[in-house]
Amino acid sequence: MTLLQQLLISIVQGITEFLPISSSGHLILIPYLTDLADQGPLIDVAVHVGSLLAIMVFFSKDVIFLARGGLSNFNIGNKVADHAEAKLLFWWIVIGTIPAVLFGLSIKLGFFNSFVENTFRIEILDGDLMSSIRFLDLIAVNLIIYGLLLGLADWFGKQTKVFEDMTWRDGLIVGIAQALAIIPGTSRSGITMTAARFLGYKRVEAARFSFLLSIPAVAGAGVLIIPEIVEAGAALALDAFIAGLFTFIAALATMTFLMRFLRKASMMVFVVYRLILGSVLLLFF
Repeated sequence: MTLLQQLLISIVQGITEFLPISSSGHLILIPYLTDLADQGPLIDVAVHVGSLLAIMVFFSKDVIFLARGGLSNFNIGNKVADHAEAKLLFWWIVIGTIPAVLFGLSIKLGFFNSFVENTFRIEILDGDLMSSIRFLDLIAVNLIIYGLLLGLADWFGKQTKVFEDMTWRDGLIVGIAQALAIIPGTSRSGITMTAARFLGYKRVEAARFSFLLSIPAVAGAGVLIIPEIVEAGAALALDAFIAGLFTFIAALATMTFLMRFLRKASMMVFVVYRLILGSVLLLFF
């Protein structure tokens, strides 16, 4: 993999992971719309881990707060006044992670392997034009449908709740939404922000909720893929490290922009982008 391809993949991932426009959809479109070889699922996960590190740096106070709550549940660490709230929020994040974990394990164990691989990656690379068209249809339709849902949620959703108002019910609903993000074109951040906005969370808090909920899921995917990266050899491991580093830098800058943007504006610009991109894919490809 060339440095140019690593840089391109990293920038695309770093930007699209946190904007509600589908990072997986954009990553898979790179080899289809360019002459570059497919980067493969290992690099995809590596850049997601770079995004994860950016989240943990940007939301370091929240991460520490939730970590203290988690440790307090097992009587580890000093007891402080805010541990009661931290304990609850920790468990609500755990509950919100369960749907994604169950779906991820079902794929890992082979229950949906054929469907996921054939529909989400292999068909676009097998040289079959009709398969590629069906694949792009999937991304395009999801961009449009979930874009419209995001628009409705942002337009009609109340802005009353903050992250600290999370309940087990809210965590579970947003967690179920997160599990749907395995389908390219959906957008993990987009679908979770949509669910949070429908539940009445403020825009900035919906983004905060979405990003914090992603930490266990992305971390789990990163851990599961490490043996495969090691087995693939030093060359791929170095590519994965460089791509992850570039992604971390791009993601941190994008997250800073998004959180400031959502304090002043709505999500409609992302809805319009999704509708335009989805329409272009359907009309011209």
